Amino acid sequence: MKRHHILCLLFLAFVSCARQAKQNVISNTSQPNIIIILADDLGYETIGVHGGSSYQTPHLDRLAKEGARFEHCYAQPLCTPSRVKLMTGIYNVRNYVEFGLLHESQTTVGHIFSHAGYETCVVGKWQLGKDPMSPRNAGFDEHCLWQVTEGRVDENKRDTRFSGPVLDTNGTLKTYPDSDYGPDVVSQYGMDFMRKSVASETPFLLYYPMILTHCPFSPTPDSETWATDKEAIQSYKGKPEYFSDMMTYTDKIIGKLVATVNELNIEKNTLIVFVGDNGTDTPIVSTMNGVEIAGAKSKSTDGGTRVPLIVNWPSQISKNQVRHELADLSDILPTVCEAASVDIPDSLTLDGKSFLPLLRGQEGYEARDYVYNWYSRSGKEGTEKVFARNQRYKLYKNGDFFDVERDPLEVNPILIDQLPDGVNTIYVKLNQVIVDNKSKRLQAIPD
Repeated sequence: MKRHHILCLLFLAFVSCARQAKQNVISNTSQPNIIIILADDLGYETIGVHGGSSYQTPHLDRLAKEGARFEHCYAQPLCTPSRVKLMTGIYNVRNYVEFGLLHESQTTVGHIFSHAGYETCVVGKWQLGKDPMSPRNAGFDEHCLWQVTEGRVDENKRDTRFSGPVLDTNGTLKTYPDSDYGPDVVSQYGMDFMRKSVASETPFLLYYPMILTHCPFSPTPDSETWATDKEAIQSYKGKPEYFSDMMTYTDKIIGKLVATVNELNIEKNTLIVFVGDNGTDTPIVSTMNGVEIAGAKSKSTDGGTRVPLIVNWPSQISKNQVRHELADLSDILPTVCEAASVDIPDSLTLDGKSFLPLLRGQEGYEARDYVYNWYSRSGKEGTEKVFARNQRYKLYKNGDFFDVERDPLEVNPILIDQLPDGVNTIYVKLNQVIVDNKSKRLQAIPD
């Protein structure tokens, strides 16, 4: 306990000094504020503006209609690989080593913005290293997070992310009463952080990897059974019938965040990015445009990798944009850096590509013509699944080639020797992408 207390005091002293130093670097609000929201296990089909009809998502729908949304954004099939890609702007093939870990050598969006004088904060789900200082070491001045020093469940095998959450806040671990809800606690901390940063006239980066909508599917404070169903969080999956309530609550929290931005009168100078970390979990079946879509988390099909991407910045991005260009989680870091005019270190070679010029309508912008995916839960050689794709066609390292538009479940590979000329060109391009990245394993991890 003494060591933990000392670490906490050192952390608070460091934050205080760092904040004063930043105020000396930047004392105005000319640079935009950045909010990155990463929803947990929320696939493309769940959002109303995409044609989803199973859940009510008015706040996300409004955010999209007042900004831009992507039809073809793809993530890794699982949470940790996606988080590593988003935070570093680098493909997993080059820097992913282990589930539940962000390698300490990696430069993150937190490091880059902190170095540029921004206040930085991460709230929500961590699961990237159990050292109590790991969020600080990843570039974040403040944090309020689930699963830093503690595991997923307590000594009674009760999941600790929802009712009665166990959270690490700036080095201090606290178990909250059963009446408290983890997603409320962390999001409130994020909103309070925004208020403090605006009061100090220092631009901020808020990274919010959400706790919702990951299982155990369980009641929210708005559920009729909130105070009575204590069993849902005792099993890993919980009860799938609560997923609808969790979707509604996810949207409610997004609404509160946007309302805080408006309350602070910073909406014109705040870029909000909302994206999913992988597809919806497997027990959940949702309806989109009249078609039932089964969740396929951990699978490399569209059900496991196609995610919502919504970008909102009223002063810079025109309304009602529906983008059909490709986007990848590695694109988030260079996009927000360009938005803030923050330099990316020369030592970094990113795989991501900023899509901000696309949303601003700048002429001459060349969008991605492929998305590359190297996926292994464990990070061990020989366990990876590798593919490259465009909006319609998808090629795996083993040679399987699919027309995803016609075959979304990837049941019938296309015969390569029967490809028409136009499709053959696409095949050759995607194959070259796979070949080019084959030799890059752990290239971004120092020897």
